[in-house]
Amino acid sequence: MNSKSYALITGASSGIGERFARALARRRMNLALVARSQEKLEALAQELKNTHGIQAEVIPLDLAQPGAAQSLIQILKERQIEVDLLINNAGAGAQGRFWEISLEREEQILRLNVQTLLELCHLLIPAMIQNRRGAIINVSSTASFQPLPYTSVYAATKSFVTHFSMGLTEELRPYGIKVVTLCPGPTQTNFFAAGEYRSMRFRGAMQSPEEVVKAGLRALDHGGGLTLCSARDNFLLFMERFIPRSWVARIVAGMFKP
Repeated sequence: MNSKSYALITGASSGIGERFARALARRRMNLALVARSQEKLEALAQELKNTHGIQAEVIPLDLAQPGAAQSLIQILKERQIEVDLLINNAGAGAQGRFWEISLEREEQILRLNVQTLLELCHLLIPAMIQNRRGAIINVSSTASFQPLPYTSVYAATKSFVTHFSMGLTEELRPYGIKVVTLCPGPTQTNFFAAGEYRSMRFRGAMQSPEEVVKAGLRALDHGGGLTLCSARDNFLLFMERFIPRSWVARIVAGMFKP
């Protein structure tokens, strides 16, 4: 591998992002780790460097802030880091009645889940096309397939991610660049605590972040595409085809209502 070639992982300090970092380090990939927590990133980077002999760059950055993607790209250029694999994992949500959640919070969710992801893809894809190599894993959610009352903005942003990523898959196919649209269901991470989710009836059915990463990398190895992470998620998505969407919204409202 080119010593300047890296996998860039956003939201890398915990949860799915951290597990991606560990799995890719085992594959001897160099890593550029991005998240807000510098201390957590540095500890993870040092561990992976010591264990696997890779290079691991730490980039503490709040990707929910305006201009964050451009700042990140500038840092990559200054450190001469070439991104061969982009994993857009960072994401956020919030539970509550839409009008009672602050507009500032909703705008942060929109920037992190949509704008930063879109900008990173737009800024990094040209080099991948020029080099005729590269791959993208955009972490979406099963939430992207239906409305989710009381976390409406989150579900809407993930719907964008899913459809945007699936479109990119076909646009980039002629250039040999793989795109994985990864749609995990509820997963055992700190996502729900960070979003102050207080009422959910599916906690016992959560999957592990390791399962999500395994599904994502398996899809990457097989050429990309839309990927769900469990038989349960595939079954539920299949069954939703036979239920009016208005009914689905009412059912989900009972699960998420604070």
